[in-house]
Amino acid sequence: MSLVVPAVLPASEKDLDDKLAFFASLSAVARVQIDIVDGKFASPASWPYRAPREIESRIDRGELLPHLDRFEYEIDFMCLDAEEAAGQWLPLGATRLTFHAESAGDLPRLLASVRGRYGDFISFGLALNVASDLALVEQNLGGIEYVQFMGIARIGQQGAPFDERVFEKVRIFRSRHPEVPIQVDGGVSLDNAKKLVALGVSKLVVGSAILRASDPLAAVADLEALQMPFGV
Repeated sequence: MSLVVPAVLPASEKDLDDKLAFFASLSAVARVQIDIVDGKFASPASWPYRAPREIESRIDRGELLPHLDRFEYEIDFMCLDAEEAAGQWLPLGATRLTFHAESAGDLPRLLASVRGRYGDFISFGLALNVASDLALVEQNLGGIEYVQFMGIARIGQQGAPFDERVFEKVRIFRSRHPEVPIQVDGGVSLDNAKKLVALGVSKLVVGSAILRASDPLAAVADLEALQMPFGV
């Protein structure tokens, strides 16, 4: 099972398709995360909030996300209208939905609603900002399959520096909930990934460390070599 989940923060529909094609050329990639940012919960806004008619047109054409034979898609909803947005991405082939714990006033209602509307064949996770209380996700573990800790202080921006406070959050959460898979998103590099994996992180969501690497294939391989048998 792959450790690395490449992340795309699309500037446009073409940018998304181009980066997905690039990730499809990397043999180790089994899952890709698409980050969508509404410009309100986090900023700046990404596609499709910059061009909502484009994704609506894609749905109307019945056009699925590309490379579904190569990897599965996880959508990270950095937005206030996450439930509505989920209804756009599921018809395109997404199978994993990550909601941000701070974005909803009533998390149990949100999780119950999306599971009721979209069925039991979708995996749901909660993301938590580095400054937020663990209780936000701990109170909702019964409705999710994984937890995503954000590794940067200001979410929604690829290339932001890693915030080392996440190490302690992961350590505490892992000690309390050893059965829950953990992934970390934001600022992940080969150096901090070693400690994250040692703490029990089972997925590393990586954007700029792959896209800006001189040898992206080697960057993925180096990260995959850190893999330890924690979670799925």
